[in-house]
Amino acid sequence: MTRHVSIGIKTSPQGVDWPTLDATWARIGDHEVFESVWMNDHLTDAAQEHYGPSFEALTTLAALVHHVPGRWVGHGVLSNTFRHPAVLAKAATVLDHATAGRFIVGLGAGWHEGEHQAMGIPMHPMPERFDRFESAVHVIRALWSDEARQPPGVSRPDPFYPLDGATNEPPPLTRSGPRLWLGGQKRRGIALAVDVADGWLLPAVLSLGDPSGLDYFTDRRDAILAALDSTGRERETFDIVAQVPTGATAIDLSRALARGKEVAARGATYVILSMPASLGAAGVDAVARDVAVPLRASLG
Repeated sequence: MTRHVSIGIKTSPQGVDWPTLDATWARIGDHEVFESVWMNDHLTDAAQEHYGPSFEALTTLAALVHHVPGRWVGHGVLSNTFRHPAVLAKAATVLDHATAGRFIVGLGAGWHEGEHQAMGIPMHPMPERFDRFESAVHVIRALWSDEARQPPGVSRPDPFYPLDGATNEPPPLTRSGPRLWLGGQKRRGIALAVDVADGWLLPAVLSLGDPSGLDYFTDRRDAILAALDSTGRERETFDIVAQVPTGATAIDLSRALARGKEVAARGATYVILSMPASLGAAGVDAVARDVAVPLRASLG
């Protein structure tokens, strides 16, 4: 049976003023073709080595989610380095309730060195950064577990984030917590995603002008499918997510449509169309008209 391919839109909170971002999400709510809505997680503009405006992602999404009732929402991806995993587990629980169970936690190890340095946030070298990421994932899962719903809570020895009789009260609305997508791309990252997550998200968007991005997506998809098969996990229970930039011109939109069709053909179960938020409501209309609607028609 052919799986449904979900179409989403991403308007990350960099380089945009609040009225424009607010109006952008309001307009997204008018287009039924968008089944999910996304943003990234940066403290400065990720397109620059240093500086640049960016709203904080968790509070921004919480403030905007009322515009898109009934849609899935999430981040592609949250940086593990920015928040203690217990705090993230609690925040995700709030959004699980606020969205009636339609919040997806996308999580990665963190990568943008400039914003870490500027804000005084440690960005440990690999492999310790991944070790911390792996520990964080297990802490989040523990705090969404049945054991954490009431005292005596859950205890978990850990070199980075130990838990000692921790409870998450009130617990998530969704049993076992929100859906969890991970962004690791190498051997350990894929193994972790297949072991404990509900999906894998390629954090970097697939450039419209670089066909090698498709080959990389296919290579990582094959690695994920092989890992699923080796562990006996059914492919149908796991999401593979691709992000496609839509650009700002008619040519860009045409390329985005072609790229969306291609990643779906290569196994993406979610296609997230990434739009500069500064384009505002008119940009949303253009992405819906020229990319999302014809993509939906082609996929069925």
